Amino acid sequence: MTARLSLYQKAENELYKMDSSVKTKFYDFCHQFRLDPDHPSLDLKPLKGDGRIFRAKIDRAYRALLARAGVGADGIQQWLIVAVRHRKDVYDQLSVAVNRVTGEIEFVDLGVVGQSVLQRAGLQLTPTTDDQDAPVPDEQAVPAEPAPAPVVTKQPAAPAEPFLTGCAPEDLRRLGVADALIDVVLTVTTEEELDQLIAGAPRLTAEILTGLGSGMSVDEVEREITQPASAELEPGFEYDMAAALTRTAVTTVDDDIRNVLAEGDFRAWKVYLHPTQRRTVERNYSGPARVSGGPGTGKTIVALHRVARLATALPPGHGKPILLTTYTKNLTADLRSRLTSLMDPALLGRIDIKHIDQLAQNVLNENTAPGAQRGLTSDDRALDVLREVLFEYDEQRWDAEFLFDEWEQIVLGQSLATRQDYFKARRAGMGRALNRPERAAVWKLLDQFTLRLGGMGRETWAQAAERAARYEMERARKIHHRAEHKAGIGGGDLAHLDDNSSAMRYLRHRYRHVVVDEAQDLSPAHWKMLRAMVASGPNDLFIASDTHQRIYDRQVTLSTVGVNIRGRSSKLTLSYRTTQEILDQAARVVRGATYDDLDDGTDTLDGYHSLLRGPAPEYVACADWTDEITQLAEALKQWREDIAQPAEDGTVRDPSGTMAVCVTDGEMAGRVATDLEMKHGITTATLSKDGPQGGGEVHIGTMHRFKGLEYQKLAVVGASDGILPRTALIDKYATTDPKRYERELKKSRNQLFVAATRARDTLRISWHGRPSPFLPL
Repeated sequence: MTARLSLYQKAENELYKMDSSVKTKFYDFCHQFRLDPDHPSLDLKPLKGDGRIFRAKIDRAYRALLARAGVGADGIQQWLIVAVRHRKDVYDQLSVAVNRVTGEIEFVDLGVVGQSVLQRAGLQLTPTTDDQDAPVPDEQAVPAEPAPAPVVTKQPAAPAEPFLTGCAPEDLRRLGVADALIDVVLTVTTEEELDQLIAGAPRLTAEILTGLGSGMSVDEVEREITQPASAELEPGFEYDMAAALTRTAVTTVDDDIRNVLAEGDFRAWKVYLHPTQRRTVERNYSGPARVSGGPGTGKTIVALHRVARLATALPPGHGKPILLTTYTKNLTADLRSRLTSLMDPALLGRIDIKHIDQLAQNVLNENTAPGAQRGLTSDDRALDVLREVLFEYDEQRWDAEFLFDEWEQIVLGQSLATRQDYFKARRAGMGRALNRPERAAVWKLLDQFTLRLGGMGRETWAQAAERAARYEMERARKIHHRAEHKAGIGGGDLAHLDDNSSAMRYLRHRYRHVVVDEAQDLSPAHWKMLRAMVASGPNDLFIASDTHQRIYDRQVTLSTVGVNIRGRSSKLTLSYRTTQEILDQAARVVRGATYDDLDDGTDTLDGYHSLLRGPAPEYVACADWTDEITQLAEALKQWREDIAQPAEDGTVRDPSGTMAVCVTDGEMAGRVATDLEMKHGITTATLSKDGPQGGGEVHIGTMHRFKGLEYQKLAVVGASDGILPRTALIDKYATTDPKRYERELKKSRNQLFVAATRARDTLRISWHGRPSPFLPL
């Protein structure tokens, strides 16, 4: 090999959209280029405009545009493929540069800019000279979009007000807009022209322009977009392409490139780390740290790259000193899959990937004699047991739901072991006040309830988590005591102990680092357990969360469970998944409600935006259930037809798994699946905790099951008043427990918000009867 090739992100995206025949030829081109860049068949030549860009032949129709990127440590010349174009779309005005803020290589193509904007900026595009300007034979020709006609003369344009008023060239330069686009940006006069410019701009420039175009001030853009993306750069960085390449997100072109291209751009999205996120990943924190952000902003990707970064820094050894955890089983499987594509297998083997309840069960199994384990029971079954207790005691002051909430939120949430502890406990946010005699009565009922469960050999998931937390906290106390004792007697060598010995258990904590995804859904007991599993210190806990997506009634203030994130929080505001049109509507669902930040502050969606554009969400009022299902079936069939449109090479994309229907509860999910299959011939797969069950093309599940998932096209059905929210279940709290009532309303809002933001391109919401009051109609 005499040359090393890397693939620029935008070039990779271009390749995904091309015919398989072009991809195959591109692969062959890469193989030849790596062997001999100067081979006559490649016809490698610099462009006349920017001598740092070279063009080379892929075939008679297509060209690869490349930039030299210095020499690697092994002495091999490095090249970066910045674009793959039809030869008619190659212009001398194409350019590459090193961004002054991020230090990354950026490719700028003025060919995507509208002719009127170019003309006002006094720019003219010149097609590059190509030895193959003769007509391409039919059998070699590949259809391509016609190139924009070159600007022949400059015509004075009528004066027009710039769209981005109040922005000076020095502002755009300071923010990090690509130099080649600054003058162009200032000539843009309409939102349509700005969108056209954003679509082809380098990523940081596109984010900056999107922020300015949405009304953010220069200072706001600098604070929320530019500063998080900035890197410390040495003098002369703009000339060091080799160093810039190390800061640029690229795909190494190797023998697996064919598989990479075949997987599509969703592969890149699932592990791609944006420059604005890199600082959060690579920073050394003095203690627990948190990253927050709306749906699709890349919190999970940041968490995964954080795991990879921590694993790379591990000293040699065995075991699994890093824990990656989240709330549900299916999300854990997704994290494992993504991390597998991101990391070296040897390092992956040093990471423990478990969902939080699995982790708690492991702790309980360690601390329980064989055969003495308690079976787990659902909350619904536990509520039935509590109702039996209330009936036997003829207790009518409180219903089972209120007492169960009190038990989970206060008794288990604060690990209260005695009645006296309960008398002194704070009940902030619980709504209904309890005096001392009432607390005594409540404690007696809950004590009988837990005894009844224990007699059955059963416990709830919340009980299991609380018990595991107590075991782990006791272990942490013994570790601390042993360390103090060891220091007091002058130390001692315990390195010879086996990892499985009982002595080793109290020598050190389970983990060196803990990374938590979807942290907003964890209970106080979960947090106490995690806090006890890792010693306090640098880089101990890393947390990714969004309280707008909290769909369980578990509000936790981290400082009260020993997790102090003050001064170590960052926020992501750019969505890479969902279109701006969908985000606008989803944000209106939760607008007006107050959200915590997992500490004593509040969280908002201010500045949350997307670079993606698409159709506005569709709202469909139906006459009745039959009409709603019929219209849904028609929409699904149209979506299937749209997705399965044959490509230019004749291949047909399988729409399975790209479409989904979201409902409020399991009963409705079953009803929708039955009606679609029996009446309309549409096959379905039901979402469960273990993933989709069945091989149907349309996934169906409850709003809870859609957490962490995404689909190209998504429909929400049954969004009717009385169903969303379930007024029959919560209206009783409106007068008896107003705070509980507000919590239930917020939980329903959050569920709809989560459901709506699972859609990548298309969102459709329907109802019959009156629409849900949460819909932004």
